[in-house]
Amino acid sequence: MAYKPEHFIFAYSKETHSNRGGKMSDYLDDLTNFIAEFRYADLSDLTKSSIKKVVMDTIGAMLAGSRLSENKNLAHLVGKTFGPGDCTLIGHSSKVPAIAATFSNATAGVSLEMDEGNRMGGGHPGIHVVPGALSIAEEMNMDGAKFLEAVAVGYEVISRIGGATKPRENVHSHGTWGTIGTAVATSKLMGYSPTRTRNIINLAASMSPANSWSPCFEGATVRNLYPGRSGMQGILAAQLDGCGFTGLYDGPSDVYGTILADEFIPEVVISGIGVDNLRIEQNYFKFHACCLYNHPALDAVYKMWDKDKFTVQDIESIRVVTVPFAQRMAQSYPENILSSKFHVPFAIALFLITGQTDAEAFTTATLSRMDIKELAQRIFIHEDTEMNIRRKDYPLANVSIMFTDGSLIECDTNYIYGDFMNPRTDKELVDKFTSLSQQTIGEQGVSSVIDLIQRLDQLDTIKELTNLLGNHNTTAPY
Repeated sequence: MAYKPEHFIFAYSKETHSNRGGKMSDYLDDLTNFIAEFRYADLSDLTKSSIKKVVMDTIGAMLAGSRLSENKNLAHLVGKTFGPGDCTLIGHSSKVPAIAATFSNATAGVSLEMDEGNRMGGGHPGIHVVPGALSIAEEMNMDGAKFLEAVAVGYEVISRIGGATKPRENVHSHGTWGTIGTAVATSKLMGYSPTRTRNIINLAASMSPANSWSPCFEGATVRNLYPGRSGMQGILAAQLDGCGFTGLYDGPSDVYGTILADEFIPEVVISGIGVDNLRIEQNYFKFHACCLYNHPALDAVYKMWDKDKFTVQDIESIRVVTVPFAQRMAQSYPENILSSKFHVPFAIALFLITGQTDAEAFTTATLSRMDIKELAQRIFIHEDTEMNIRRKDYPLANVSIMFTDGSLIECDTNYIYGDFMNPRTDKELVDKFTSLSQQTIGEQGVSSVIDLIQRLDQLDTIKELTNLLGNHNTTAPY
């Protein structure tokens, strides 16, 4: 049964804080009761399928990212630093404690910009919940259904807290709410009470990393550590609760309402909450290996090219009208692979000249191509303040292509390719997983992992899955 938002009008105040020992109920009480009562068995078959798809997509991103040289080095570092444990370093041969595996695996999973996301809130919940839940479930030898349950409820909480937050302009979504997502999944797997879960959420909020967008535009790969750090902190929050540490009465309102965001509205967190309309069913899957804010324009360009089959040589210029944030993604020409994934003109030019925007398309070779750079310089970005990534009733982008003969074509994007409002087939999701994973675990490994994920809720132990994820292939990284 969904909670009714009108029943929970709560604003953080000194008066409320002073009643922490009394009977006053607030949004965190209702949120933690929801977490405690959440059961995988109560979910519809469609919802269960959605959870498995997010798990598959996130594992694919982690397997692919594990091949990057810095992530190989990170896996070696955490093995050396934390020592042996029970949890799989995805794409590698050793096992480490859960906190170390989460740090390494989540970092790998975000490195190629292929992890799923949720425009209702929370940025990229999957990569902030699945790695930690997988490691804790493996360490505790939990069954597959318990793991899926923890993923779904952690995803719900992070998306709802993110959706209730209006972050400051330069605050990046990665890591910001992710600490709470991993903390909730950990608490759920450990079977903690609502009271303990509340303290864990409050501890996690106060341990949230303060991450900015600046490394994305510079291409500083410290940005890839954001989900790893937040996942590690989320598990640590649960462990610190066990040590006896206490959090604020309302950590999210303190951290998001006064430090990291311009606004945090607690009642929005629990508005309409229930198992009948979970956020994990309202996500998007990426089919371009770059920031979401590139996707509306890329999809519009693809639709026009697919329809008209024009030649690049005939293009005079391209005008993109999209969400205001994209203005920041059209500054100086990118200098490295990561920054190229946060540059709208480059992404469009890359697609038009190479026909590719997958993980193998964004390389130092394509970045140095003069024909791509020259075309990117003729792509101009404009903002429409009515365009918002969370809106369902207004386009996300309008793209106009002007040709040298004076003709013009244009196209809107309302929902990106892969959004729950513009969904992809199961085959396309499997094909994406295969393309990301095969170099790491081989053709047979891919087939076996897909089979296990499809029947994950029937597994007696999650180790049946994780045992397939540690095979390391030394194929050259991207």
